[in-house]
Amino acid sequence: MIHLAADEPQSPLLPVLPEVVIGLICLGIIFLIFYKKLLPSINKALDERREAIEGGMEKAEAAQAEARQTLEEYRAQLADARHEAARLRQDAQEQGATLIAEMRLEGQRQREEIIAAGHAQITADRKQAAEALRQDVGKLATDLAGRLVGESLEDHARQSRTIDRFLDDLEEKAEAAR
Repeated sequence: MIHLAADEPQSPLLPVLPEVVIGLICLGIIFLIFYKKLLPSINKALDERREAIEGGMEKAEAAQAEARQTLEEYRAQLADARHEAARLRQDAQEQGATLIAEMRLEGQRQREEIIAAGHAQITADRKQAAEALRQDVGKLATDLAGRLVGESLEDHARQSRTIDRFLDDLEEKAEAAR
C-alpha cells in the first residue's frame, strides 16, 4: 500500500491508513479517559442535581401542603370568630332588650310611686285645707250666730257641734248636687 501511495497521487478524500489507526487509538484513549474520569463526575453531578430538584420539589410540595393546612386552619378560626362575634352581638341585643324592658318597668314603677305620692299629698293637703276651712268657717259661723242671737256662743263643745252639723249639711248638699 505504501508502494501504491507513492506511485499514485493520494486522494484528499481518502485518509491515510496509519493516520486513521492513530486517530482511532487516540479516540479510544480519549473515550476511555472520558468514560473513566469525566463520565462518573458528570453522572454524579447530574444525580446530585436530580436529587436536589426532587428534594426541592418534595420540600415545595410539603410547604404547599402545610400552607394549605394553615390556610384551612385560619379559615376555620375566622369562621369561629365570625360565629362568636354574631353570638356576642345577639347576646348584646338580647341584653339590651332586657335592659330596656327592665328600665321601662322601673320607670313605670317610679311613675306609679310618684302618682301615688302625689295623690297622697293632694289628699293630705285637701284634708288639711278642709280642716283649716272648717275651723275658719266655724269661727265665722259662731261669730255670725252670736251676733244674730245676741249672745256669745263661746262654749267650745257647743261651738264644735254646731260647726260640725253645719258643715255636714253643706257636704251632703254638695254631694247631692253632683
